[in-house]
Amino acid sequence: MIQIMNLDFLERRIDVKNIKTYILLISIMALWGLNVSIIKILVSYFPPVSITSLRILTAGITVFLILSIMGKVRKPSRKEISYIVFGGLLSVVSHHLFLAIGLTGTSAVNGGLILGAGPLLTAILSSILLRNKPTGIQVLGFLLGGAGVTFIVLSGNKGVSSLTPGDFFVFLSILSQALSFIVISKASKTLDPRLLTGYMLIFGGVILFVMASIMEPGGLKGITEAPAYVWAAFAASAVLATAIGHMVYNTAIRNIGPAEASIFLNLNTFFSLAGSAFILGEVITINHMLGLVLIVGGVISGSGALEELVFRKRRKENSQYM
Repeated sequence: MIQIMNLDFLERRIDVKNIKTYILLISIMALWGLNVSIIKILVSYFPPVSITSLRILTAGITVFLILSIMGKVRKPSRKEISYIVFGGLLSVVSHHLFLAIGLTGTSAVNGGLILGAGPLLTAILSSILLRNKPTGIQVLGFLLGGAGVTFIVLSGNKGVSSLTPGDFFVFLSILSQALSFIVISKASKTLDPRLLTGYMLIFGGVILFVMASIMEPGGLKGITEAPAYVWAAFAASAVLATAIGHMVYNTAIRNIGPAEASIFLNLNTFFSLAGSAFILGEVITINHMLGLVLIVGGVISGSGALEELVFRKRRKENSQYM
């Protein structure tokens, strides 16, 4: 009886921790969805790579300011530095650079569909590299989420176009991101994922800044001439979406795993549409809402939340018989 009570107590602790993680992830997905519209505003005033590098550097500085107040800053070990370098190159430099190049050479529909495959790709890599095999319910969740993204993307006016070199770069973008989730999962065993986030943002931001000075010479010239609302948008994007958002998401990777956390990325598609409607005045249709239903079903199944509910129900039934 004592053993059963201890298991019930442990189960409740695990459930509460996971539920908090799920709620935080949904909130971050809403932030990231709105951030898409904010970035559209920023790139209308500044060259994309230049403003991205400045935004990421600002986010990195913000992370270190927060962690300094919390007393969480420390020097990384040599092994941790290798994780920071690889994580920064994959998550910050490669992901943003390939995505920027890819989206300029492909249709919005193709780009959205390829990006929607990110969670499934993360699950495959996690299974191969981390030996974390997803359950049948989780696989169903990944497929439902992908179907929801497809439903939303294809509800637009333009259909799928033929494959282009831009599609390949978009795929490289999500491949870099998926691999970075694996690196973050390994690094967070010894390094606080929030501190890891700060190091990766600073390292990646510096690399992007150097690249921007080559690709977009004088890109930040006349930067002070932007109106106040653009700088407000920049601050919201850098501090809330990029700094705090990545701190929370990378912590979630440690808590529930890279594959389970990545399934929440499917919510980005809907929240970006909601942000476009709220900020840019675009229209949300019934097809978008139906796609959201599929995505939510995918998140509940793929994140492991459904399995937790089933497990809790079985535990209660078994305890009644004992």
